[in-house]
Amino acid sequence: MSQPAPHQPISEELRAKLSRCGAATISNALLKRGYRNTFLLGVQGVAPGQPAMVGPAFTLRFIPAREDKDTMALYARDDGLHRRAIEECPPGAVLVMDAGGDARASCMGDMMALRLKMRGVAGVVTDGGFRDVPGIAATGLPSFQRQASGPATPIALHPVEFDAPVGCAGVAIYPGDVIVGDGEGVVAIPRELVEEVADEAFAAAEYEAFAAAHIARGRSIFGLFPATPDSRVEYEQWVTAGRPAIV
Repeated sequence: MSQPAPHQPISEELRAKLSRCGAATISNALLKRGYRNTFLLGVQGVAPGQPAMVGPAFTLRFIPAREDKDTMALYARDDGLHRRAIEECPPGAVLVMDAGGDARASCMGDMMALRLKMRGVAGVVTDGGFRDVPGIAATGLPSFQRQASGPATPIALHPVEFDAPVGCAGVAIYPGDVIVGDGEGVVAIPRELVEEVADEAFAAAEYEAFAAAHIARGRSIFGLFPATPDSRVEYEQWVTAGRPAIV
């Protein structure tokens, strides 16, 4: 099987489908394929109700800062990898920042978030923390972090490379892996599996909506959830009938 180019954008149809699947449902589809470590545990959105985040990963890796390498003056240089990553992350991609789980200093503030939003970046995730969180939320850029962090980046973080494999929240992420984030959290899908995982997770999410409508009317989960051969037939008949209201 040929491998997709890391920076190849995903289709709008695929993006829309993944945005409706749910991160937890996607992680279950990956588990069926033997992938046990795909959910970025401990990472949550900066604001409730923010849009779903879907896009191929563009990565940035930090190591601990050192005083001779990291000052505010050096941080402000245009050739710094941190600032370059903000300007070079492709539109439609998700910027994944590997902070090694270190939230002693921020790895993004509201001005960087606004720049990413204006450039058409799909979102950003880190296993560290952001500063100016209310301002980041106000930009509308889907953003996920471990916890808020006010101190300036050079206090604890030094950027060493971007667009290379990283570990974020204990999950291996390669450039081009498709990242999905929503109210449940963030999951990483190996790029070569994204089409089949999206199809399966979307079908599962659609069935769960059917099951939830029945459960809300008082029906037992026995014989309904998880799906059984009989309930699957019932579901297909409901779909064929045009998804009428369940009363």
